[in-house]
Amino acid sequence: MAQARSGRPTLAVVGATGAVGTVMLQILSQHADIWGEIRLIASPRSVGRKLTVRGEEVEVVALAEAAFDGIDVAMFDVPDEVALKWAPVAAGRGAVVIDNSGAFRMDPDVPLVVPEVNPHRARVRPRGIVASPNCTTLSMIVALGALHAEFGLRELVVTAFQAVSGAGHAGVIALRRQLSLVAGTELGTSPGDLRRAVGDDTGPFPEPVALNVVPWAGSLHENGWSSEEMKVRDESRKILGLPHLPVAATCVRVPVVTTHSLTVHARFEGDVSVDGAREILATAPGVVLFDDPAAGEFPTPADAVGTDPTWVGRVRRALDDPTALELFVCGDNLRKGAALNTAQIAELVAEELTGR
Repeated sequence: MAQARSGRPTLAVVGATGAVGTVMLQILSQHADIWGEIRLIASPRSVGRKLTVRGEEVEVVALAEAAFDGIDVAMFDVPDEVALKWAPVAAGRGAVVIDNSGAFRMDPDVPLVVPEVNPHRARVRPRGIVASPNCTTLSMIVALGALHAEFGLRELVVTAFQAVSGAGHAGVIALRRQLSLVAGTELGTSPGDLRRAVGDDTGPFPEPVALNVVPWAGSLHENGWSSEEMKVRDESRKILGLPHLPVAATCVRVPVVTTHSLTVHARFEGDVSVDGAREILATAPGVVLFDDPAAGEFPTPADAVGTDPTWVGRVRRALDDPTALELFVCGDNLRKGAALNTAQIAELVAEELTGR
């Protein structure tokens, strides 16, 4: 692999002009500067744009084979079909690819990595690719991973309250448009009044999301399950190394711009205590325990948005099962849920390449 003259590894950011790419450049500017050259790559329509990273303007170049010449690590935040085509190209030219799409997550030859939970997996990459999980999984798995390491997880039931930015920029536009139509009105008091006010243009959602919740996210899979729900199940199993873990997930779209929230019912191998769980969560890397209901303190998207950790509150032992815990968690779906986890994996790889 080629490295910059400084001896530091070179980095490519593919999809640098997108929503997650924008957050990625912020994170690269905020974290310790471990990189040599940072090359920004995007579709031809963005070529020539100048974006700021590490306090310097960098010109965007086109996605092409030659764009990966001399690159050690390439972070991808692009649609699945683009990643499927170009990630192997980048890996074939010597780069370690960190992919944030869903293209390779369940490939048995591609590790699915959360640095706080299974960092060792990043070192074994038969295809030269490391995958980062879906934003919903990432919003909870750091906390669950810490509890699993101590108590041994044996069953998981979650409801995810997904922010509209999880559906991309179109989701944010749809919510803001709908809010402008319903603000200051008496809508939401009779059947169909929201639908009539919003009209047929509900954006990427099947129903109005303003003043509403929509119990659907993703595409239809077998037996009524959605793709987002299946991602939570399949990815949690792979990350935790529990291929037969019973998982049930329901994904609900809510009128929040950014930050996913989840209710979590987790059953463990033996009896658990709230005090023990709180101690684990309070000291777990990447977790903030914010849990004092008597003082009105518990996580909400308004607290967690724009921050890196998984926020955890409402920690309770299940009333009817001494082996189960109930939690409420929040995580920014554009930071830890996408850009941050990808950057953290890239930093692990950089440490490996430089022998630190």
